Formats: sequence, structure tokens, C-alpha cells
Amino acid sequence: MSNVSELHATATNAGEYLAFTLGQEEYGLDIQKVSEIRSYETPTRIANAPEFVKGVVNLRGIIVPIVDMRIKFKLGTPTYDQFTVVIILNIGHRVVGMVVDRVSDVTTLTPEQIKPAPEIGSAMNTEHIVGLGTIDERMLILVDIDKLMSSADMGLIDTTALAA
Repeated sequence: MSNVSELHATATNAGEYLAFTLGQEEYGLDIQKVSEIRSYETPTRIANAPEFVKGVVNLRGIIVPIVDMRIKFKLGTPTYDQFTVVIILNIGHRVVGMVVDRVSDVTTLTPEQIKPAPEIGSAMNTEHIVGLGTIDERMLILVDIDKLMSSADMGLIDTTALAA
């Protein structure tokens, strides 16, 4: 058996995850962070924004930055079709939209179905990966969306907002 803190961390990650696809991989994020899922509409471009920030949309009076995760994760040139959606997230005190290829379902994972993320070394930054969820032959890469959106290279969410 692994150490107690590792076991506790995995147990606390059990719950419901929204499954979504980016390229050939399927990811999952905590459903409690999701506000809504919208069809993709071209956002208003912002000058000097990083390439992965597609722009902003006005969502019922709130200006929401839209991040294309396919560009962020360097998964090739994104194409926008009828399956492309924007997942609207509530993170800290900010609202952010995340463009993904498609959303598949909401999945409940037990602690036994969540395995720790493998150590890959410096080749890939895995600090925003919580673990791997396994459901039969299906595997979800579980993302800590708070860590990902507040990481220094994203610059979208002030880390002090997460602590509040």
C-alpha cells in the first residue's frame, strides 16, 4: 500500500467528472467547476493575447476569456465543427470558457478507478494532471482545472482568487 497522503489525495478526487475530447485523448474535469456547455461561436479577438486565448465573448453581461485547449496543449491546428463546444468554468472568482473538440458524458469515478498520474519527467508538465480514471477499456486524463487555468503561462486567474 502507498503512503497515507497519496491514498487520501486519490480518495478525495473521487466524484463526478465531465468527460471531453481533445485530439485523440479523453479528459475529465470536476463537474462542480462547470457552469454550462455552449456551442462554439467565434469570440472577439483581443490584441496581444497569447495564441491559445481565442478572444472573449459576452455571456449575459460577463466578459469571458475563451481558451482553446487544443492550441494550449499543442495538439495541431484546431478545426471548428458542429461538435466543438465551449465549457464555461467557474474558477476562483473568474469565469473562463474552454474550447474542446466534444463533450461525451458525465462519469462517476470511485477512488479505486483513479490511478496516480505517471511520472514522465521534464518532457511533459504533469502538475495539472490529477490522475487517470479508468472505466472498463476507457481512460480519462483527469485535469485539475484550477491549477491549469491559474498556471503562470496561462495568466488568466490570479492564484489569490483561488484561496479566497
